[in-house]
Amino acid sequence: MDPVNAHGWNTSAELGAISTSGNTVGTSVTGKIDAKQELPKWSNEYILSGYFKDEEVTNDDGEKVRERSAQRYSLSAKAGYKLLHDDHGKLYALATHVDDRFGAYTRYSTIGVGYGTQTYQSDTHTLDVEVGPGYFRGVRSEGETENGPTVRGAALLKWKLSDSAQFSQNVIVERGTSNIHSMAETALRTKINSTMQMKAAFNIRNDTSVPADKKNTDTQTSVTLVYSF
Repeated sequence: MDPVNAHGWNTSAELGAISTSGNTVGTSVTGKIDAKQELPKWSNEYILSGYFKDEEVTNDDGEKVRERSAQRYSLSAKAGYKLLHDDHGKLYALATHVDDRFGAYTRYSTIGVGYGTQTYQSDTHTLDVEVGPGYFRGVRSEGETENGPTVRGAALLKWKLSDSAQFSQNVIVERGTSNIHSMAETALRTKINSTMQMKAAFNIRNDTSVPADKKNTDTQTSVTLVYSF
């Protein structure tokens, strides 16, 4: 399912949308662009993703109006330097930014460095892990700003179910001085043709320290089309 690891660019774009009418009126859209660049000494990745949801609600005057109930955008860039003594080992530098209008943190940015490697590989399974220190700055929903050092760990498991289907599990955890920020995606991809895939995914975002009026965990279930080029 994954493209051949060769020098150059490999980009995928995914998009999913749901529109409802009748007793429930609303629209939700999720999208993502993932661009990977392979060079002789470097392996780089750039990700841009977004999600929003509009719903029709009745205001205090009894009028039906459209209201934004979810809006999140994220951007990340990672540069990995390939180590000569390790076929899969990389030293990486990473920067991320999330803007979440309705989240526990309305803005959340991190920078970090670390080491990543592929700890397991077989004909059907691969497991990649990363670990390293970093620094974060976040703005909570009530306006309070937080910043400080973090320790980041990540793991990505890929399981080739068949020539046309792949299961993946991605987990990222960032532990700061007062909060543990974690994200996970469970996904199943099925191949439609040489460039198009169908992806069903379940995403979880969790913060251990949140304002009283916010929940610790946000989830999102999506079905998207993925186009690779």
